[in-house]
Amino acid sequence: MSKKESSEFEIAPLRPLDDFLLEAARFQIPNVKDLEKWGNRVTSNLLYYQTNYFLLALLIFVIVGVIHPTKMALGFVTTAVIFMIFIYITNEKAVAAQFKKNHPIASIFIIFAGVYFVAYMLQSLLVFLLGIMLPLAVIFVHASLRLRNIKNKIVNRVENLGIKRTPMGIFLEEMGLENEIF
Repeated sequence: MSKKESSEFEIAPLRPLDDFLLEAARFQIPNVKDLEKWGNRVTSNLLYYQTNYFLLALLIFVIVGVIHPTKMALGFVTTAVIFMIFIYITNEKAVAAQFKKNHPIASIFIIFAGVYFVAYMLQSLLVFLLGIMLPLAVIFVHASLRLRNIKNKIVNRVENLGIKRTPMGIFLEEMGLENEIF
């Protein structure tokens, strides 16, 4: 059995708010000249606070959705439509090229209609993208500024050895960052 097969998948515990954000938390601006150390800090914090980050991201996404529910829904639908059209066109290049050749005026009309649709829905798209990108930015800023403590380092060492397998550990491993933790 390999290391991955023998490991058990586990959800990381929710860290106390005091440790995550309040009195016990220590913050410091990272040394941007030492990218390796900064990257290790971010990776370690992503592993240690992953459940807190998931809940924080969900909370921010919901807050943006509550403030602008219609724009959020329309932004999601618009993003889905754009994504589906992109997938269809990239998978059916021959059909798209044939249609463009046989119906050039209709092709131009469809392109203009698509551009108009995106421009008309731009505000909704931006609200939806804000709902996605704002949580990621907040998580990155917290993970960059939060100093690691002894418990954080021990938990990350255990995760790095493969004893525990958490969603963030698997994600970072797939991104090729598992060897850069320590």
